[in-house]
Amino acid sequence: MAENHLIKLILVENDPNVRFRLERTLENLSDIHVIASAPSQREAFALTSQFKFQMLVVDLDLPDGFGLDLIRKTASEQRDINIMVLANSNDDPHIVSAIESGATGYVLKSEIETHLVSAIRLLTAGGSPVSPSVAKSVLRALRTYTASSAERTTTNIQTNPLSERESEILQLLAKGMSFNEIGDILTISPHTVTAHIKKIYRKLQVHSRGEAVYEAAQMGLIP
Repeated sequence: MAENHLIKLILVENDPNVRFRLERTLENLSDIHVIASAPSQREAFALTSQFKFQMLVVDLDLPDGFGLDLIRKTASEQRDINIMVLANSNDDPHIVSAIESGATGYVLKSEIETHLVSAIRLLTAGGSPVSPSVAKSVLRALRTYTASSAERTTTNIQTNPLSERESEILQLLAKGMSFNEIGDILTISPHTVTAHIKKIYRKLQVHSRGEAVYEAAQMGLIP
């Protein structure tokens, strides 16, 4: 594997058992290399300053915070770094905050062995790996938030910049459906779905499914 194609990442996970699962899942891969790991934000801050890396995989349940400071600092200072969040459940209350802080991909800890490697590769390729159940959780949280801030939400409603087809796809994304499921429902190919989603991201100025759902809710595009 050429050096410029190697995905170098830093793991930040407090639980040694989960950290072992992560390292075991990622070992012996030709395109992914764990260059360092840390059990806390404090130690992770030092690592992100010391190493050159392409991805940060961070737990939301750290002993010195919820990983949000680390996500925020990394996203603001190293904009080319992809940030993958490890969530304990699809109802983790900090997922929306992680989106706002700059996270661009999400994997449930229960899915490490089955989804982590493909999620890392997808995120590096410009995709936005988010478990459908996590997307549903984000939408529920946003609806709760906007319901308590109805006046502000009304003020923020803007003209819909999306086409009718893009709006249809956005609604299905918000329901947590996969690209293949969206293609089946709309009778279009997954490739066409991907092309539309790229346009949605560009128009909303976002980089992931979670960010798209969040931004659309803020703009009043999701009922």
